[in-house]
Amino acid sequence: MADTREKPKDKWTTTVWREWVKPLVLVIAIMAPLRSAVADWNDVPTGSMKPTILEGDRVVVNKLAYDLKIPFTTKHLAQWDDPVRGDIVVFWSPADGKRLVKRVVAVPGDTVELRENIVFINGVAAEYDPLPEEEIEDMQVFDRVGSEFATETIGSRSHAVMARTNAPSMRSFGPVSVPGGNYFVMGDNRDESYDSRWIGFIERRRIVGEAVAVAFSLDRERYFRPRLSRFFEGLE
Repeated sequence: MADTREKPKDKWTTTVWREWVKPLVLVIAIMAPLRSAVADWNDVPTGSMKPTILEGDRVVVNKLAYDLKIPFTTKHLAQWDDPVRGDIVVFWSPADGKRLVKRVVAVPGDTVELRENIVFINGVAAEYDPLPEEEIEDMQVFDRVGSEFATETIGSRSHAVMARTNAPSMRSFGPVSVPGGNYFVMGDNRDESYDSRWIGFIERRRIVGEAVAVAFSLDRERYFRPRLSRFFEGLE
Protein backbone atom coordinates (compact mmCIF):
# COMPACT_ATOMS: atom_id res chain seq x y z
CA MET A 1 0.00 0.00 0.00
CA ALA A 2 1.33 3.44 -0.95
CA ASP A 3 2.32 5.86 1.81
CA THR A 4 -0.06 8.84 1.49
CA ARG A 5 1.25 10.72 4.50
CA GLU A 6 2.49 14.23 3.73
CA LYS A 7 6.25 14.48 3.87
CA PRO A 8 7.81 17.17 6.13
CA LYS A 9 9.17 19.09 3.12
CA ASP A 10 5.79 19.04 1.40
CA LYS A 11 4.10 20.11 4.62
CA TRP A 12 6.50 23.03 5.00
CA THR A 13 5.87 24.12 1.39
CA THR A 14 2.09 23.94 1.89
CA THR A 15 2.32 25.95 5.12
CA VAL A 16 4.46 28.66 3.51
CA TRP A 17 2.04 28.93 0.57
CA ARG A 18 -1.06 29.04 2.76
CA GLU A 19 0.22 31.35 5.51
CA TRP A 20 2.66 33.63 3.67
CA VAL A 21 2.64 33.54 -0.11
CA LYS A 22 -1.12 33.32 -0.71
CA PRO A 23 -2.00 36.25 1.64
CA LEU A 24 0.80 38.34 0.09
CA VAL A 25 -0.44 37.63 -3.43
CA LEU A 26 -3.95 38.57 -2.34
CA VAL A 27 -2.77 41.87 -0.84
CA ILE A 28 -0.82 42.72 -3.99
CA ALA A 29 -3.82 41.79 -6.17
CA ILE A 30 -5.96 44.25 -4.20
CA MET A 31 -3.45 47.05 -3.63
CA ALA A 32 -1.96 47.27 -7.12
CA PRO A 33 -5.23 48.25 -8.86
CA LEU A 34 -6.03 50.65 -5.99
CA ARG A 35 -2.67 52.37 -6.34
CA SER A 36 -3.15 52.53 -10.09
CA ALA A 37 -6.67 53.97 -10.07
CA VAL A 38 -7.38 55.51 -6.64
CA ALA A 39 -4.35 56.82 -4.72
CA ASP A 40 -0.60 56.55 -4.96
CA TRP A 41 2.57 58.26 -3.85
CA ASN A 42 5.33 59.80 -5.89
CA ASP A 43 8.97 60.21 -4.91
CA VAL A 44 10.48 63.57 -5.91
CA PRO A 45 14.12 63.16 -7.00
CA THR A 46 14.71 66.68 -8.36
CA GLY A 47 14.29 70.26 -7.19
CA SER A 48 12.09 71.52 -10.03
CA MET A 49 9.18 72.23 -7.65
CA LYS A 50 11.17 73.97 -4.91
CA PRO A 51 10.34 75.61 -2.57
CA THR A 52 6.91 73.92 -2.57
CA ILE A 53 8.25 70.36 -2.91
CA LEU A 54 11.80 69.42 -1.95
CA GLU A 55 14.05 66.57 -3.05
CA GLY A 56 13.28 63.64 -0.79
CA ASP A 57 9.59 64.47 -0.34
CA ARG A 58 7.16 61.62 -0.92
CA VAL A 59 3.93 63.20 -2.15
CA VAL A 60 0.43 61.74 -2.01
CA VAL A 61 -1.31 61.60 -5.39
CA ASN A 62 -5.11 61.68 -5.47
CA LYS A 63 -5.93 59.78 -8.65
CA LEU A 64 -9.66 60.37 -8.18
CA ALA A 65 -9.28 64.16 -8.20
CA TYR A 66 -10.46 64.44 -11.79
CA ASP A 67 -11.54 61.05 -13.09
CA LEU A 68 -11.54 57.27 -12.77
CA LYS A 69 -9.25 55.31 -15.07
CA ILE A 70 -9.01 51.66 -15.93
CA PRO A 71 -6.17 50.35 -13.70
CA PHE A 72 -2.74 50.39 -15.35
CA THR A 73 -4.00 52.43 -18.32
CA THR A 74 -4.75 56.05 -19.24
CA LYS A 75 -8.27 55.22 -20.44
CA HIS A 76 -11.08 56.97 -18.60
CA LEU A 77 -14.06 55.13 -17.14
CA ALA A 78 -15.59 58.36 -15.84
CA GLN A 79 -14.61 62.02 -15.58
CA TRP A 80 -16.05 64.59 -13.18
CA ASP A 81 -13.53 67.44 -13.12
CA ASP A 82 -10.53 68.98 -14.85
CA PRO A 83 -7.33 70.53 -13.51
CA VAL A 84 -7.47 74.26 -12.85
CA ARG A 85 -4.75 76.88 -12.66
CA GLY A 86 -2.65 76.37 -9.57
CA ASP A 87 -3.19 72.60 -9.22
CA ILE A 88 -0.08 70.48 -8.77
CA VAL A 89 -0.48 67.53 -11.12
CA VAL A 90 1.36 64.28 -11.76
CA PHE A 91 1.54 63.26 -15.42
CA TRP A 92 3.38 61.10 -17.93
CA SER A 93 5.88 63.22 -19.85
CA PRO A 94 5.32 63.29 -23.63
CA ALA A 95 9.11 63.57 -24.05
CA ASP A 96 10.34 60.40 -22.34
CA GLY A 97 7.36 58.78 -20.62
CA LYS A 98 8.64 59.56 -17.12
CA ARG A 99 6.20 60.57 -14.39
CA LEU A 100 6.64 64.26 -13.53
CA VAL A 101 5.20 66.64 -10.94
CA LYS A 102 4.47 70.22 -12.06
CA ARG A 103 1.98 73.03 -11.53
CA VAL A 104 -0.80 73.90 -13.96
CA VAL A 105 -0.20 77.48 -15.09
CA ALA A 106 -2.60 77.71 -18.03
CA VAL A 107 -5.68 75.71 -19.05
CA PRO A 108 -7.35 75.09 -22.45
CA GLY A 109 -8.18 78.37 -24.19
CA ASP A 110 -5.66 80.45 -22.22
CA THR A 111 -2.90 82.49 -23.80
CA VAL A 112 0.24 82.16 -21.71
CA GLU A 113 3.42 84.19 -21.88
CA LEU A 114 6.57 84.48 -19.78
CA ARG A 115 8.51 87.76 -19.70
CA GLU A 116 11.68 87.61 -17.61
CA ASN A 117 10.02 85.06 -15.31
CA ILE A 118 6.81 87.10 -15.01
CA VAL A 119 3.80 85.00 -15.99
CA PHE A 120 1.07 86.55 -18.11
CA ILE A 121 -2.28 84.78 -18.55
CA ASN A 122 -4.54 86.24 -21.22
CA GLY A 123 -2.46 89.42 -21.15
CA VAL A 124 -2.73 89.90 -17.37
CA ALA A 125 0.44 89.67 -15.31
CA ALA A 126 0.57 87.51 -12.21
CA GLU A 127 1.10 89.33 -8.91
CA TYR A 128 4.31 88.82 -6.93
CA ASP A 129 4.76 89.48 -3.22
CA PRO A 130 7.53 88.68 -0.72
CA LEU A 131 7.64 85.06 0.45
CA PRO A 132 7.60 84.55 4.25
CA GLU A 133 10.92 83.24 5.57
CA GLU A 134 9.30 80.15 7.13
CA GLU A 135 8.38 78.95 3.63
CA ILE A 136 12.05 78.20 2.87
CA GLU A 137 13.34 77.13 6.29
CA ASP A 138 13.72 73.49 5.18
CA MET A 139 15.83 74.37 2.15
CA GLN A 140 19.60 73.99 2.09
CA VAL A 141 21.76 77.10 2.47
CA PHE A 142 23.27 76.65 -1.01
CA ASP A 143 19.72 76.67 -2.45
CA ARG A 144 19.01 80.03 -0.88
CA VAL A 145 22.23 81.74 -1.98
CA GLY A 146 21.79 83.32 -5.39
CA SER A 147 18.03 82.63 -5.42
CA GLU A 148 15.02 84.92 -5.41
CA PHE A 149 11.75 83.89 -3.79
CA ALA A 150 8.23 85.23 -4.13
CA THR A 151 4.56 84.44 -3.66
CA GLU A 152 2.98 84.23 -7.11
CA THR A 153 -0.76 84.89 -7.45
CA ILE A 154 -2.65 83.96 -10.60
CA GLY A 155 -6.35 84.66 -10.23
CA SER A 156 -7.40 83.46 -6.78
CA ARG A 157 -4.54 80.97 -6.29
CA SER A 158 -1.23 81.81 -4.62
CA HIS A 159 1.89 79.70 -4.21
CA ALA A 160 5.64 80.01 -3.66
CA VAL A 161 8.08 80.29 -6.56
CA MET A 162 11.81 80.76 -6.86
CA ALA A 163 14.34 81.80 -9.49
CA ARG A 164 18.01 80.86 -9.70
CA THR A 165 19.49 84.06 -11.08
CA ASN A 166 22.82 82.45 -12.00
CA ALA A 167 21.31 79.47 -13.86
CA PRO A 168 20.85 79.46 -17.65
CA SER A 169 17.14 79.17 -18.38
CA MET A 170 14.26 80.17 -20.64
CA ARG A 171 12.96 83.22 -18.76
CA SER A 172 10.89 84.52 -21.67
CA PHE A 173 8.47 82.40 -23.68
CA GLY A 174 5.46 82.82 -25.94
CA PRO A 175 2.82 84.03 -26.09
CA VAL A 176 1.16 80.74 -27.04
CA SER A 177 -2.46 79.62 -26.89
CA VAL A 178 -3.26 76.39 -25.06
CA PRO A 179 -5.28 74.09 -27.34
CA GLY A 180 -8.35 72.20 -26.18
CA GLY A 181 -7.67 69.13 -24.08
CA ASN A 182 -4.17 70.36 -23.15
CA TYR A 183 -2.44 72.14 -20.27
CA PHE A 184 0.63 74.31 -19.82
CA VAL A 185 2.63 73.29 -16.74
CA MET A 186 5.70 74.73 -15.04
CA GLY A 187 7.86 73.98 -12.03
CA ASP A 188 7.82 76.42 -9.11
CA ASN A 189 11.62 76.50 -9.42
CA ARG A 190 11.33 78.44 -12.64
CA ASP A 191 14.97 78.39 -13.74
CA GLU A 192 15.59 74.68 -13.04
CA SER A 193 12.50 72.96 -14.37
CA TYR A 194 11.99 70.79 -17.43
CA ASP A 195 8.39 71.71 -18.19
CA SER A 196 6.02 72.87 -20.94
CA ARG A 197 8.56 75.42 -22.15
CA TRP A 198 10.62 72.44 -23.30
CA ILE A 199 8.29 69.45 -23.65
CA GLY A 200 5.19 71.24 -24.90
CA PHE A 201 1.58 71.06 -23.79
CA ILE A 202 0.37 68.19 -21.64
CA GLU A 203 -2.61 66.26 -22.96
CA ARG A 204 -5.45 65.74 -20.50
CA ARG A 205 -5.20 61.96 -20.83
CA ARG A 206 -1.60 62.02 -19.59
CA ILE A 207 -2.54 63.52 -16.22
CA VAL A 208 -2.49 60.86 -13.50
CA GLY A 209 -3.93 62.90 -10.64
CA GLU A 210 -3.37 65.78 -8.22
CA ALA A 211 -0.50 65.94 -5.73
CA VAL A 212 -2.25 66.96 -2.49
CA ALA A 213 0.18 66.47 0.41
CA VAL A 214 3.65 65.43 1.55
CA ALA A 215 3.40 62.02 3.22
CA PHE A 216 6.92 62.17 4.61
CA SER A 217 10.25 63.77 3.77
CA LEU A 218 13.89 62.66 4.07
CA ASP A 219 16.80 65.09 3.78
CA ARG A 220 19.19 63.39 1.36
CA GLU A 221 21.96 65.89 2.06
CA ARG A 222 21.93 65.03 5.76
CA TYR A 223 22.06 61.24 5.73
CA PHE A 224 18.31 60.95 5.04
CA ARG A 225 17.35 62.67 8.26
CA PRO A 226 13.54 62.98 8.53
CA ARG A 227 12.14 66.48 8.00
CA LEU A 228 9.41 66.03 10.59
CA SER A 229 7.90 69.46 9.96
CA ARG A 230 6.98 68.37 6.44
CA PHE A 231 5.23 65.13 7.39
CA PHE A 232 1.53 65.21 6.36
CA GLU A 233 1.85 68.78 5.11
CA GLY A 234 -0.76 69.85 2.55
CA LEU A 235 0.40 71.24 -0.79
CA GLU A 236 -0.77 74.57 -2.16
